[in-house]
Amino acid sequence: MEPVVTVGLDGSPESLAAARWAADEADRRRLTLRLLHAWPLLTPEPVHIPSEMDQNYWAKRIVHHAKAELQARHPGLTIVGNLVAEDAQEALLKASAESEMTVLGSRGLEPVESYFLGDVSMPVVARAERPVVLVRAGTREEGPPSAPGASGAVVVALKLHGPCDDLLAFSFAAAAARGVPLQAVHGRSMPLHAHVPWGTDHDVTEKIRQDAQKLLSDALRPWREKFPSVQVTSGIGLESPTKVVVRTAKDAGLLVVGRRRHRPALAPPLGSVATAAIHHARCPVAVIPHD
Repeated sequence: MEPVVTVGLDGSPESLAAARWAADEADRRRLTLRLLHAWPLLTPEPVHIPSEMDQNYWAKRIVHHAKAELQARHPGLTIVGNLVAEDAQEALLKASAESEMTVLGSRGLEPVESYFLGDVSMPVVARAERPVVLVRAGTREEGPPSAPGASGAVVVALKLHGPCDDLLAFSFAAAAARGVPLQAVHGRSMPLHAHVPWGTDHDVTEKIRQDAQKLLSDALRPWREKFPSVQVTSGIGLESPTKVVVRTAKDAGLLVVGRRRHRPALAPPLGSVATAAIHHARCPVAVIPHD
């Protein structure tokens, strides 16, 4: 199958925002856009009956209207509609395995409520084998297609405890496609021995900062060489990684975070940084599975 960007459609404002973002991304990367609507009650395709008697009328309408709008915005983009008689979660997981990325709508809720993404989005993010991007209605990149370099930077959050190549490959490609800078950020909480009665020990914090900056520079070096046109900056925050990442992404066009494919059985499906990014970052968030 040719490379595609898949977006899940359910007719909500959030899914339409996701579809607009996905169309922009597919156009940038010269990929096909697939509009997926899953509904277990879809019936076999009827023949020669009025539309008002077609039980699939509303499902078809969701896909048709989205396709018409997106095609008008992107005349040269190949867009295909896909109606499947399956549970939405399973259909999206199956589609994500054969997509360059899967794009879903994310609700912009109040802080307490924002920890409930819905019955579909969170399981797909937690189980998909390939990148999943969550887009809120009204975000920076939801709207008319922007000129190259018009959107904010791509921000990637790196833990530096192991290989970062999956996150960096996605982030550098996204920055290059947009013509925007890439900002790599690493947050590290201070160990107990760094704290003194008057604050923090400067020598200890500087040593931690220098060690982290070296690891970050080493991780970025081969990707800078592969993408010489991408302007790269990096930063170390000596505080909670979740605070560092969310604050850094305040004006970003896209935030990229990681998710380990294999987590302990009783651990939450997502780590603290990915969870905070999904619920509190205002820009689209790409979650990249990695080993």
